[in-house]
Amino acid sequence: MTGRICVLCGGVGAARMLRALVRVIDPAHINAVVNTGDDTVMHGLHISPDIDTVIYTVADANDPDRGWGLVDETWRAADALGRYEPMRPAGSTAGATWFGLGDADLATHLYRTGRLAEGARLTTVTDEIRRAWGVGVTVLPMSDEPAPTEVTLGGNHAGERIAFQDYFVRLRHAVPVAQVHLGATAVATTPEVCRAIDTADLVIIAPSNPMVSIGPVMATSGIRERLEQRRDTVVAVSPLIGGAALKGPAADMMRDAGHRSDAVGVATMYAPFAATLVIDTVDAALADQVDDAGCRPVVTDTVMANPEVAASLARTCLEVGRRSG
Repeated sequence: MTGRICVLCGGVGAARMLRALVRVIDPAHINAVVNTGDDTVMHGLHISPDIDTVIYTVADANDPDRGWGLVDETWRAADALGRYEPMRPAGSTAGATWFGLGDADLATHLYRTGRLAEGARLTTVTDEIRRAWGVGVTVLPMSDEPAPTEVTLGGNHAGERIAFQDYFVRLRHAVPVAQVHLGATAVATTPEVCRAIDTADLVIIAPSNPMVSIGPVMATSGIRERLEQRRDTVVAVSPLIGGAALKGPAADMMRDAGHRSDAVGVATMYAPFAATLVIDTVDAALADQVDDAGCRPVVTDTVMANPEVAASLARTCLEVGRRSG
């Protein structure tokens, strides 16, 4: 398949999927629609974690060990904030050190914040940032409007409602989640995203957390209905392998929400808008159940442990799309 591809993206898994795709097709043919429900403001700066992870990874500039941020990063500014921590009054968030921002990474947030303050759209600023990094893939935020994801906690924190980054980073996603609140339900997508979906020969849902990465994208007005209309040419990659996520809390969150925390659970969630689900060889025995849940199963190696396997996964998705189109 050499036509246009639209990829719905969350964080690290989606970024790796995009990097695999650009190794097998022209990046100019790829539009990435990225979750912004994770966006936050720290130290007065607008931070778009998933957008930055996508751009840094496709630019081969990300830190491969952490999976986020920049390689060879330094942390002098973050370390210096520690000086003021004993001075911070109770209830103040000034100078918080739990959200790590590297020195070079700060430049991206400074630029984004400055441009947004000038009235630029997030879509415009994102395009400027990706071009500055030499990324050929078009990177599109799911919306220009703020769409914050929040969670209500369970366990010892039962009933406490907090911002997603507080849960994911400050609490290290180690607390049960009773409910996910998607701010995306109150916002609309952009003309650029609509055009990317409508003109794509194939839509790929990257292996990202279905609850808080793909969930906000699908909740944004204008996106889900478009995918439902072209369901036969939508291919999803399961982020769960053997009932677990390679990284992050996807399996736990699905279980807490009452879903099966495996490929069958993903198929059940995605079946209304994705005809095909690519699952890992570890889950081959679940193929019939995935089919019963409403998605045509395709079994292959989905763990992008090296460039060869990643490229093979990308080719599999494209081949499935070619057969479906």
